[in-house]
Amino acid sequence: MNSLIDFINALGKYDFLQSALITAIMVGVMSGVIGSFIILRGMSLMGDAISHAVLPGVAVAYMFGFNILIGASLFGILAALLIGFVASHSKIKTDTSIGVVFSAFYALGFILISMAESSTNLHHILFGNILAVSDSDIMTTAVVLGIVILFVSFFYKELLITSFDATYAQTYGLKVQILHYALMLVLTLVTVSALQTVGIILVVAMLITPAATAFLWTDKLTTMLFLAGGIGVLSSITGLYFSYTFNWASGPAIVLVAAGLFLISFLLSPKQAFLRHRVKKTAPAPQAASVETLATNEGGDR
Repeated sequence: MNSLIDFINALGKYDFLQSALITAIMVGVMSGVIGSFIILRGMSLMGDAISHAVLPGVAVAYMFGFNILIGASLFGILAALLIGFVASHSKIKTDTSIGVVFSAFYALGFILISMAESSTNLHHILFGNILAVSDSDIMTTAVVLGIVILFVSFFYKELLITSFDATYAQTYGLKVQILHYALMLVLTLVTVSALQTVGIILVVAMLITPAATAFLWTDKLTTMLFLAGGIGVLSSITGLYFSYTFNWASGPAIVLVAAGLFLISFLLSPKQAFLRHRVKKTAPAPQAASVETLATNEGGDR
């Protein structure tokens, strides 16, 4: 209890902690929202690929002194395009093309970082350092959060349809590929903005875990989006508290909290009912709603 009071008092005293809290909240919201569409589309591997593929873009931006958001975005989109090109012009499956492309980009990023002789910056890029965010980092994160909210608000219906039935969406006349790459661009922006908080290695956990946790609690997409954002915020704030209080690395602390919330949901959520099923030894627990169920419920409300 004393440590919590100390943390609250520190928030009132230290500007760097206030900046970290603001950034953590913003990253938690946009990670949860975009992550919801990522898991519903079965694109968790793509999220992992993009998070690793931006490393050379970050390195190039650092070496030539321009905004890392620009460099990382270019390489993130390039990786998405290459993955799609390899998958559609060869006999290998998409997951294989993802593995080939993102590992190549990741290796290139390491080489470029070593050429820049920046081991300290590499450590922060890989694992994050939310307690060292600058005013420009906060502004960048705020801009990306605004882009995420506008993107989901304006294209909610299109994202809903393409997430649940891409074939129907194409028949309906929607530009599925364009929407896909637009989502990849927004995913890249979210990934870059989260570098300072959790780092490249752990950013995929923030994209997937809060959304997966929300998925266990609701059958409605709109509720899932808000719940995932809330879980992302809770994970970020609690992880920041642990980071400050126990001198833990901020990124791993945030991700561990998110994983803990997922474990609790896995055991106790009404849809999963894993623990209740094990204790009662009766009928099988209801399965978590499929994406089709989410689509049905969402359509019924509209």
